[in-house]
Amino acid sequence: MADMDVALKDALQLEGALAVAIVDWTSGMALATAGGGFGFDVSVAAAANTEVLRAKLRTLEMLGLREGVEDILVTLDSQYHLLRPITAPDGGGLFLYLALNRDRANLAMARHKLRIIEKQLEI
Repeated sequence: MADMDVALKDALQLEGALAVAIVDWTSGMALATAGGGFGFDVSVAAAANTEVLRAKLRTLEMLGLREGVEDILVTLDSQYHLLRPITAPDGGGLFLYLALNRDRANLAMARHKLRIIEKQLEI
C-alpha cells in the first residue's frame, strides 16, 4: 500500500507527466498535489475537472446505467488529462487527476500505471 505522497511521486515518474492530484469530488478540493508550475495551477485544474466527473456521474444516473466510471480522458491540443475515481472503500468521493504532455506521454501506459497507483493507494 502507498500513501498519498508516494502515489503522487509514482505518477509524476510517468513519461510526460506534468501534474497530479488526489481530489475530493464532493468539494473540488485537492487533498494532495505534485508537479504543475509554469502557469499550470494543479489545484485550480483539479477543482475545475471535478465538474467533468460530476457531469459524467449525473449522466450515468439519468441514463439509468449502473456502471462505474473507470476513467475519463480529456484530450487537448498539447495535453492529456486523466480523471480516475478511487474505488477503494476508504476512497469514496475521491479521484486521481493526472495531466500529461501529449507529445511525450504514452497514454496506454499512463492509464495502466494510474490503475495500479489507484489500487495501491492508502487513504
